[in-house]
This record gives sequence, structure tokens and C-alpha cells, in this order.
Amino acid sequence: MAAAAKSNTNWFAVGISAAVVVVLVALGAFVVFLNNQASGPGTAPESSALVNEETGAISFGEGETEVDVFVDFICPICGQFEDTYGEQLQTAAADDEITLNIHPISILNRYSTTGEYSSLSAGAMYCVAEEAPDAALTFFNSLFANQPAENTAGLSVDELTSMAEEAGAAAAADCIADGTYMRFSETQADQHEIQGTPTVEIDGERIDNSEISTRFAEILG
Repeated sequence: MAAAAKSNTNWFAVGISAAVVVVLVALGAFVVFLNNQASGPGTAPESSALVNEETGAISFGEGETEVDVFVDFICPICGQFEDTYGEQLQTAAADDEITLNIHPISILNRYSTTGEYSSLSAGAMYCVAEEAPDAALTFFNSLFANQPAENTAGLSVDELTSMAEEAGAAAAADCIADGTYMRFSETQADQHEIQGTPTVEIDGERIDNSEISTRFAEILG
């Protein structure tokens, strides 16, 4: 009888063990999901005629010469760049002398006290480009006209939304509030191997900052 008792299977213990395994597998899958979410490219704008969802470029004009500009909206040198060249580039794009590809990226979050202004503003730019493409360039210029200083909180969601509304992009409000494209903007620097902003490319060739003035003089006249 004792031998028979020892051979009985403890089905309760087996059930508990199986349940633990199932929970561990589920937790493992959830961790993998979270890691993929954190390291993935994020939601890309898909319904805007302005945005190339693969390159992240917001494009203006249809000129043969392609000018790509990578900017972070809290970068003071980017603000100086726009003060110096922005009007020329945008005029040339409007006249179809060039195609101006603007890339909002996020590499300077550490220079905002919230730790997210670069992502928030770049994401807002994508929201406007998708929801109200006709307002995109106005909003882009407004982001630099109202550029916050480094080591401040930067503009809030409410302030960015108000600026979008003033530009004619009230439809972008929910997208900005939800941070829909923040993660997408954060992946662009890695995708394009951007180490600093502004970064400029002409027809795919990366231009040293010291050469920008000369090269722009050649293509902008």
C-alpha cells in the first residue's frame, strides 16, 4: 500500500507548475513586446502627401536638386541656420528650383528640463504635416520663431497646439496631445546616422557645415 501511495501523481502540484510556466511565458512575451515597442521605429505618418514614411522627410517643391535638412527644434544653431538660409530654401522650393526635404529629429531631449521637448516638437511637426499639409511650412517657421532656449521646459502641448491652430492645423490637436509621432522622430537620427544638427545633404551628399554657404550659393544663385 505504501508503494502504491508513493506512485500517485500529485496533480495539484503539476497544475500549479504548469500555471507558473504559462505565466512566465506570458510575462516573457510581454517583455519582448515592450522591448520591441521601445526599440521600434514607432508609428510613421502614412496618409500625408508631404511625408515620406521611409525617410521621414517632409518635402516641399519639385525641383531636380534635392536638399535635405535635419533639424532639432531646440537646437540654437538650427535656429541660426533657418535665420540665414530658411527663406532662400523655401522660396527656391516654392519656385520648384529645388526639392526641400525637412527632417525633424530628436537628439537634444536632454537640453529640455522635461526631457522630451525635441521629441514633442518634432512629433508635432509630423502631426501637422499629416493632418494639415498646407499649414506645415507655416508651423515649421513658427517653431523656430518661438524657439525655446536650451535648458528650459520648451513649449507645452497646449502651446504647440495653439501654434498649430494659428497656422491652420487645428486638426492636428489630438495627434499632438497623444504624442503619436514622437517615437518616429526619435528613430530618425539613428536611421540617417545624424550626430549633430543642422545636418545638410545635397542630392544625397552630406555637406560639411563649413561648405554650406558655398554650396548653397551654387544651387540657389
